[in-house]
Amino acid sequence: MQITQISGEGLSRVYGVRVGAAELGEKLDAKIAEIAPRLNLRGFRPGKVPPAHVKRIYGKALMGEVVEQTLDETSKQVVTENNLRVAATPDLTPQSNMDEVIAGKEDLAYELNIEVMPDFDPIDVSSLELSRPVYSPSEAEVDEALAELARQSRVYEPRAGKAATAEDGDQLTIDFVGRIDGVAFEGGTAEDAQLVLGSGQFIPGFEEQLVGAKAGDETTVKVDFPADYGVERLAGKAAEFEVKVKEVKAPVESPPDDALAERLGMGDLEALKNALRVNLESEYAGKTRYKLKRQLLDKLDLAHDFPLPPRMVDAEFGQIWSQVEAEKQRGDLAPEDAGKSDEELRAEYLRIAERRVRLGLVLAEIGRRNFVAVTDAELEQAMRQEAMRYGAQAQQMFDLLRGNENAKAQMRAPIFEEKVVDLILEKAKVTEKAVSKEELMADEELPEGYGEPKPEAARPAKAAKGQAKKSGDETAEASAEPSEQAPARKKAAKSAQAAAEPPAAEGAKPRRSAKSKSE
Repeated sequence: MQITQISGEGLSRVYGVRVGAAELGEKLDAKIAEIAPRLNLRGFRPGKVPPAHVKRIYGKALMGEVVEQTLDETSKQVVTENNLRVAATPDLTPQSNMDEVIAGKEDLAYELNIEVMPDFDPIDVSSLELSRPVYSPSEAEVDEALAELARQSRVYEPRAGKAATAEDGDQLTIDFVGRIDGVAFEGGTAEDAQLVLGSGQFIPGFEEQLVGAKAGDETTVKVDFPADYGVERLAGKAAEFEVKVKEVKAPVESPPDDALAERLGMGDLEALKNALRVNLESEYAGKTRYKLKRQLLDKLDLAHDFPLPPRMVDAEFGQIWSQVEAEKQRGDLAPEDAGKSDEELRAEYLRIAERRVRLGLVLAEIGRRNFVAVTDAELEQAMRQEAMRYGAQAQQMFDLLRGNENAKAQMRAPIFEEKVVDLILEKAKVTEKAVSKEELMADEELPEGYGEPKPEAARPAKAAKGQAKKSGDETAEASAEPSEQAPARKKAAKSAQAAAEPPAAEGAKPRRSAKSKSE
């Protein structure tokens, strides 16, 4: 085999590889010798089929396997012998006529285009100075949380008297059948459904028409499905629901006392308040972690400037842009993006993609130099936690995750990232700063160089989410407090650091060019 470096500009390396036809022939003969003793062909005793006969019958198929194996082995040899840290799946372009190679008439020749990791020295993390914002919940907040819990835990009791009518806030038990143009539609029928009037559980206009109803009433509720309703076949359609009211119950407030605590599985009221306090502390600790990590990522981003592997950037941008386009099609684009051209949006999101890749490489290099690794036990624990979300199918989901290398790599990446962040925070100069609740919970502004942030005051919730999306902070959604968790329909700021752990890209099988000289 001959390996020749053709070019080496920037992060790109191109190698020419040639394997002689004679060498391939020897590999074919060795393969035939390996399988011949196991063949059982008509006219020959088991294990006594002549190699020449095997070659005549199976030679072309076996040579195809030899060539495939040779391509895989030699491309890995190129990476190993040249001590390359691969950043993306290499491109393999045949330079031979592959039909002639398989026929044994031509050498196997190909070019291997490899994109390598940039060589850089990360910042000395012990020189970083960070401020950890800290806030502790007040007793008034604990009491407020307790009052809200009591409200949510209230019970409902039947309204007294046969003529008792439903009021806003009452719980109704109803049967209903929904029809569009006189035809019942799928999902529009239910029995013994419980509905709290004013809760917004049903589409607009439905609950209001049941105020004043009493047990035994049968009525027709007329509503229009919203134009942006999640089920396309129902969106914007006028519907009629035949509703039978079976029971009307009024809310009975649950006072925050020992009885409420016992009903919720706590020993007494003080134990319940302590549990609420712990929950609030945990929520604020999560926000503190998020802000501290965001501050760290901003500093790391500004402290490093090195060439980025183009394919890694393209892949990251592609994932972001596909989500942006999906939002545009749904009419769900963030307000600050709505008036911008595709060219402007592409430029902004490209910078975010570059930031993500840069931070991923920085964290990966810091982790590599400090021997950070994700253990099998840590990965298994993460897979079990994920699987538990699937209830009765938890074991099945765990088995699927454990057997899927791509899924394991995706789960390993955020664990690796958090371990590297913990390492940096241990070594950096971190001082605590007491802040107000408003300061802690305030939205983050965009990092330097990523556009002009909008004023914090009077920002609608959707705009705030859009800003978090565009912040370029890879963990904006994953680390947000519960009230800002991403909805099931994920926005363009996906929580990802796929580039943070390089082993996922190391030794990747070359990507074969669709064209060869035989075409």
